[in-house]
Amino acid sequence: MRALVSIALLLAAPAIAAPKPDAMVGIAFTSRGDVASFAEGTADPHSGRKVTIDDPARIASVSKMFVAIGVLKLVERNRLDLDADVSSYLGWPLRNPAHPEEAISLRMLLSHTGSIRDHDDQYAIPLGTSVRETLANPTSWDLKHGPREAYFAYSNMNFPIAASVMERVTGERFDIWMRREVLDPMRIDACFNWPTCSDAAVARAVVLMQDGKAVKDDLGGRRPDCPVLAKDGEACDLSRSPLGENGALFGPQGGLRISVRGLARLGRMLLNRGELDGVRVLSPMSVDLMLTPQWRFDGRNGARDAESATICSYGLSAQQIPTRGCADDPGTRGAQFVGHAGDAYGLRSGIWIDRRRGRGIAYFATGVPEDPPELSTFSQAERNAFRRSYALLPH
Repeated sequence: MRALVSIALLLAAPAIAAPKPDAMVGIAFTSRGDVASFAEGTADPHSGRKVTIDDPARIASVSKMFVAIGVLKLVERNRLDLDADVSSYLGWPLRNPAHPEEAISLRMLLSHTGSIRDHDDQYAIPLGTSVRETLANPTSWDLKHGPREAYFAYSNMNFPIAASVMERVTGERFDIWMRREVLDPMRIDACFNWPTCSDAAVARAVVLMQDGKAVKDDLGGRRPDCPVLAKDGEACDLSRSPLGENGALFGPQGGLRISVRGLARLGRMLLNRGELDGVRVLSPMSVDLMLTPQWRFDGRNGARDAESATICSYGLSAQQIPTRGCADDPGTRGAQFVGHAGDAYGLRSGIWIDRRRGRGIAYFATGVPEDPPELSTFSQAERNAFRRSYALLPH
């Protein structure tokens, strides 16, 4: 009885104090459907439009889970091989200049173990520039640790490479193929960088603010004039980037616009081992492969930089939490979760499922200030969103 009282008090306790975000949205779900949700704050601080669970936001690195689903669908169709040298798909040699004999595979790209590194915003590659040109810069590589070492360091750049591979083998633009083959089967009105979203989704865009200024998706109900990054003064002519040359254009590393309700559908599909509302999206084997750790931190085999510091177990674009000895617990209360977190432009997001109990949560918070250094990369606002969403589940 004392334990039950303690749990009840914990659920009733207020969230940790933190600067109030512009918006906070969360949902709890099971394998069978949504349980409950909350939405508070504004989707557009300029107009005062209130946020809802159906409003799409640039969900940041959670986007990577959808890219992995796309890759695995092509693996199931025998169009891709997770362990093949990706050079054979790209049509040019992808090699760490300090380890030229070591091939890099899609498995390495999706698990951040291929020795590719970020520098500045190099993964945001503008129109008219290619992935190959960007990777010619030695700072794009870990020259000390080669691919064979399976040394983990989180790198956004892995996903423009993967998207380039997908364009090469499908002969179709990344965002269009992803909408038809991944998002539509799950009946999710979402898109990479807006072109394939419905007009209704565009009208509900969540504006991301930092320091009182709109930094992303201040659309005013209109699609952006140019859906990709183009250099100042240059025409937004997508024909300047042939398929497979610049997979960064539509933001595979973080540019998915999706609602929290849409994230819940992703979670339900994974909980049901690849099936959603009678539609087979992935095979059970592919789901297990995606969510099973490919790498675990043992004190020597992973970078401890700001972005990697609290990732201690990682699959194919899926993080496992919590891990003993790692500051990666936003409030799981002993349950084991798998999913992904996102952090960009003042937004923090997450989708997490508890496979054993068949349940999960998804959330985002916007207008979140940069946090001072702390033991966990989960910010206070992020932990609050996690815990509020988790409290909606039956316990």
